[in-house]
Amino acid sequence: MPVGNPKLFLADKGYDGDFLREELLIHGIRPVIPPKANRKNPPDCDFKAYKDRNRIERMFNRLKQFRRIATRYDKTRKSFEAFLVLASVKLWLPFIHVRAF
Repeated sequence: MPVGNPKLFLADKGYDGDFLREELLIHGIRPVIPPKANRKNPPDCDFKAYKDRNRIERMFNRLKQFRRIATRYDKTRKSFEAFLVLASVKLWLPFIHVRAF
């Protein structure tokens, strides 16, 4: 499955630094990082896009509830990815709305 270049970089305040922001912009990636409180000239932040970061964090936290994923129990990449898919499906299934025909 081909993956394209990222358009946004969602991160928390810990990644707020001029070097990282400049490096991302050089590569055509827009940083979505809220500025630290001590910045004199805080850069703009797209807080609407930043809300997606929370959704991503919650997804990873739910996946880490599976001990096998959190501790990287599987030895091979293939078996780890297979269990990651199974865990994702288990978390996703309750949200599917099936229509009766």
